[in-house]
Amino acid sequence: MLWIKYKRRMNEIVDVKYNQKKGFFYVKVDNQTVAIMTFAFDGDKKIIIKHTDVSEVYKGKGYGKLMVTKAVDFARENDLKIFPRCFFAKRVFDQTPAYNGVLINS
Repeated sequence: MLWIKYKRRMNEIVDVKYNQKKGFFYVKVDNQTVAIMTFAFDGDKKIIIKHTDVSEVYKGKGYGKLMVTKAVDFARENDLKIFPRCFFAKRVFDQTPAYNGVLINS
């Protein structure tokens, strides 16, 4: 597994953990995982976002959108495209035209 870390605030960290087949982005707050977004690779140049989940207590704090943003950054850094099968991720893509460069609609 490979790791990429992003810090947002002192007590918030967004990481991605992945291998050649699948992975997940997650948010930790005070060293506790509070949100996760799973994905799978489809070939060498595409990832499929499968599911996004945020702990009930942390909903509405922007962690889902933060993980989508990090997925877009990850895709851009690795020359990948994203297919958002997850309803939440699809909605974020629909609302954010700046992400269209990495988006695959089908």
